[in-house]
Amino acid sequence: MEINWLATVLAIVAGMAVAMVWYGKVFLAIWQRLTGIAPEDSKKASRKNMVQLLIANSVTAVGLAFGEAIASKAFDDDTVWPALLVSFGAWLTFSATTLLQHNAFELKPPKLTLVNCAYQLVLFLAMALVIGLL
Repeated sequence: MEINWLATVLAIVAGMAVAMVWYGKVFLAIWQRLTGIAPEDSKKASRKNMVQLLIANSVTAVGLAFGEAIASKAFDDDTVWPALLVSFGAWLTFSATTLLQHNAFELKPPKLTLVNCAYQLVLFLAMALVIGLL
């Protein structure tokens, strides 16, 4: 089993870019409204938590790279499809279900759950595309 470490590092970069665009531009206003976090507090937290985001994205990228390597060997398929399949499966079985149950019990708005689950899906698929194409 081989891991393409360059692809893994580039997947981390892609993950950071997805996070910046998703929560920094496209869904910023909606996310702030649904969470009740003021823009000035969001900026402080963003700077403070970038290291945490980098670590989380790194763990995710490495996990997806290992999963893709295993799936590629199992299916004898060196295309991008095993990476996409692994990332979708990981998102559905771990990320989406965890967010759904935590947000439901914490009485968070369903729209916030949707925004966060969709972000996770886009994150996982973006990382998978990088890993699977390189």
